[in-house]
Amino acid sequence: MNSVSPSSAQYVQPADSPEGRRRRDLHSGHFGHGPAGGADGGREGSGEMDEVDRLKTKLMSAWNNVKYGWSVKSKTVFNKTSPLYLLGQSYVFNNEDEVERFSLAFASRLWLTYRKDFPPLGGSALTSDCGWGCMLRSGQMLLAQGLLTHLLPPGWHWAESPHLTDVDFEILHPRSPSLSRGSQTPPPVGHALQRRSVQEGGDSPAEALHRRLVGWFGDDPASPFGLHRLVELGRSSGKRAGDWYGPSVVAHILRKAVAVTTEVEDMAVYVAQDCTVYKEDVVRLCESSPRWKSVIILVPVRLGGESLNPSYVQCVKNILKLQCCIGIIGGKPKHSLFFIGFQDEQLLYLDPHYCQPAVDVTQGNFSLESFHCNSPRKMGVGRMDPSCTIGFYARSKKDFETLCSAVGGVSAGRTPRPEKYPIFTFVEGGAHDYGQEDAPPQILPSSHRLGHSGADEFVLL
Repeated sequence: MNSVSPSSAQYVQPADSPEGRRRRDLHSGHFGHGPAGGADGGREGSGEMDEVDRLKTKLMSAWNNVKYGWSVKSKTVFNKTSPLYLLGQSYVFNNEDEVERFSLAFASRLWLTYRKDFPPLGGSALTSDCGWGCMLRSGQMLLAQGLLTHLLPPGWHWAESPHLTDVDFEILHPRSPSLSRGSQTPPPVGHALQRRSVQEGGDSPAEALHRRLVGWFGDDPASPFGLHRLVELGRSSGKRAGDWYGPSVVAHILRKAVAVTTEVEDMAVYVAQDCTVYKEDVVRLCESSPRWKSVIILVPVRLGGESLNPSYVQCVKNILKLQCCIGIIGGKPKHSLFFIGFQDEQLLYLDPHYCQPAVDVTQGNFSLESFHCNSPRKMGVGRMDPSCTIGFYARSKKDFETLCSAVGGVSAGRTPRPEKYPIFTFVEGGAHDYGQEDAPPQILPSSHRLGHSGADEFVLL
C-alpha cells in the first residue's frame, strides 16, 4: 500500500555518515545527509555509469531507504494560552473547536517526502532521493502551498484529512456543552479528534483539483513539478541527481519549472536578487499575458553567519503571521525543513526526511494519504539555519501592492537601526535601473563566507 498510517508517519533524526561529513566539508552551507549518488551519480557528457558506480549507487540508495524509513515517536506539545500561527491564520487551543480547526488546516497541507522505487532519474541509476533530495522536497512543498492558495477555494480543507497523532494541546477543561455536536464527551487529549463533517465531499470539483495538483508533484518524468523535472532543470545550475541543493538554487529551479509548464499559465514565479524585490520587474512579469498573472515571490536570504542572528527572530515570526506568506524553506544545519508557522519561540514545520514508496500518480484513483502529514513538529527558532528562502503569493496587482506594504513593514527586524539592516527590501524600478540586471549575487570577501563560491551564497546580514 502506497500510504502511511497515522501511527507510522513519524520523523527520524539520522546520523551522519563519514562520507557525508567529508562531502559537507567541501560543500558547507548546503542541506542534506549524504549523497545517494553524489559525484558518481552520472558521467559528465555521456550520463553513463560503469558497473562499479552502478553498484555503489544501488547500495547507497538501499542504505538510505532503510535509514530514513525508520520512525521515531515523540510527542509535540502545544500550550493553550499562546496563539499559534499557521500560514497567516491564528489558533488558540482553549477549546476543541479550535483544535479541530487547526487539525484540518495542518493536515490539509501537502507533505512531500523522500520516495523510493521510482523511475531512474536522468543521467543516473538513482531510484530514490533519500539522503540528498530534502531541499528539493521542501521546495516542492513551498510551491505546492502557493498552488493550493492559487487554485483552491479560500479556507479549503481536505475532506479526508488524517487525525493528528502524538500531540498534546494541554486542554484542561472539557468541551463546553454549547459547543458540542454529537457526543458530550471530548476525545482524550493526544488521541484522534472526532472529525466533524466538512463542506467538500470526496468527489467535489475542489477534491478533483486537489488530486490533480498532487499528481503534478508525483515521482514520474511527466509530472511538471516532480523530482525528475526539478533535477533536469537543475542541470543548468550545475546540479545533478545525488547532489545537494541549497535554498537559493531551488528557488530558481522552481521558477523555471513554473515558466515551462502549461498547467498553470496564469501564474509566474519571481526570484529576488541580492535580497531585493524590484517592483517594476514583478509587474512586467505579471503583465506578460493579456490577463494579470498571479505571482509567487521567492526571496533567498542569509540571516547571519554560522547561526541565525537573534536580531531577525522576531522578523521571521512576523513574516509567518502574514496571510501572503506561503512558508519558508531552510531548516536546521544540514537538515532541510519547510517552516509554516510558530508558537512562542518554536517554529512549526513539515519534514521531508521520511522515506515512503513512490506512488503511481498516473492511476486515476491513486492514494492521497501519504501526501498529507498527521504529526505536527516544532523546533526552537534559534536552531534555524541562516540560509533560507521566503515565499509569498499575490493573486492580483492590488494584492501585490498590499504585499509590498505589509512585508516591508515587518522585514526590518529588531536592530538598533532597522532601516539599515532589513532582511530584504522592495524598491521601485527594475534591476536594470540599479545596474543589477543579470548580475550575480553580491559576495563578501572570503574571510566572511561560510561556503564555496556558488549560486547558494548570500549577502551576510
